[in-house]
Formats: sequence, C-alpha cells, structure tokens
Amino acid sequence: MAKSLRDQLLQAGVVDKNRATKIKKAKHKQAKQRARGASQPDEVAITAQQTQAKKTERDRALSRQRQTALEEKAIAAQVRQLIERNRLERRDGEIPYRFCDGGIVKKIQVSGEQQTGLAGGLLAIARLDSTYVLIPAPVAAKIAERDARAVLVLNTADDKGANDDDAYVDYQIPDDLTW
Repeated sequence: MAKSLRDQLLQAGVVDKNRATKIKKAKHKQAKQRARGASQPDEVAITAQQTQAKKTERDRALSRQRQTALEEKAIAAQVRQLIERNRLERRDGEIPYRFCDGGIVKKIQVSGEQQTGLAGGLLAIARLDSTYVLIPAPVAAKIAERDARAVLVLNTADDKGANDDDAYVDYQIPDDLTW
C-alpha cells in the first residue's frame, strides 16, 4: 500500500498533525482559486495598490505644502530680523522723499544726508509691516535675495559721465585745435 508523503512525515515525527492539516487546507484553497480563474484577487490587489499610491501622492503633496509654508515663514522671520536690526533713525528728517509702493506714490521725511545716501545707492527703503524704514544698501541686497517685495527702493551707483567718455578713449584730441 502506498502511503502519502503526509502520512510518512507524520509517522517519522517531522511534522505534527495540526501543521499537516494547515498545509493541506492552504493547498486546497490555492487549487480552488486556480480553478476560479483568480482574476478577482488580482483586481482587488491592483485597486488596493492604486488607492495606496493615490494616498501616498496626496500625503507627499500635503507635506510639500507644509514644508513650503514653513520655509516662507522662516524667510519672513529672517527678513524682519534683518530690517529691525539694521534700521536707521529718521528723527530729524525735513526733506520729503517720494517713492512708489505697489503703484502708489508714498512719502517719507529724510535728512539731507539720508537723501544723498538714497540717491547714491548707499541707503535703501524697506517695508516693515505698514511702516517704511531706511536700511544700508548691503543689508537691502541680502533682504532682496530672500524677498524682493520687502525692499522698495534700492538705487545703484552709476557713473554715467565716465561711461560717456569711455566711447572716445581711442581718439586723441589734437592740441592745436582752436574753436
């Protein structure tokens, strides 16, 4: 009489009766699924994977939004700190200095020295909440790197007179020319 492998393993003591029964049930389930075509579990698995992928992508998008918001908040705090630490006093300002803020002409009172600094590119005007403050140009450049909207006026120092003469450097003017 031919004994099955299951009977032989049980007799040898390699496998206990409960374990053998579980293996037999699992093989029976697999055979049933193969007979049905097993298309439903694949569709369910695919749907579950798609749902999981959508959820993961949504979570990533939310995470990116949160990270962006945190970065913007940190940049705003840095800009605010730079402006507060480097602001210049305008107590004795008697000259009105006009500038544009979002298409609206604004005016602040500055001293003659501050007006010269603004025109020459040594000083800049920045917005702090709803007020306008004077800051040094190098600080304004750092602020503009972080948030260009915070710096309203930052003139550059150009020597236009020197540039006009540079075009005629190669031409010599004769000494005996009389007008």
